[in-house]
Amino acid sequence: MALVRLAESILDELQAAEVCLLDVRSQTGMTDFMLIATGRNARHIRALADRLTERSKKAGHRVLGVEGLQWGEWVLIDLGDLVVHLMRQETRDFYKLEDLWEFDSVAAGT
Repeated sequence: MALVRLAESILDELQAAEVCLLDVRSQTGMTDFMLIATGRNARHIRALADRLTERSKKAGHRVLGVEGLQWGEWVLIDLGDLVVHLMRQETRDFYKLEDLWEFDSVAAGT
């Protein structure tokens, strides 16, 4: 949970919107939690992703993968037990990731 709290703190610090933490442990074996947040634009999303990967590494966590950074519409950061989705509002509205999972919402609108 320390990694989740670190990620939430970074997203709050950089003013990500609509932060939603999903507990998907009962749904999948690929990760324990998914954190979904909205960025204002591609530049903001890249800044969120850069800070999140940098601070996670500094705290001793492994960054297993980062996808979509070059476009900035939807960036996925795989931190093992936590997968972070950073999306533009239009992309988030289209894919509605929260609706794809039957989950226990740990925190919404942080």
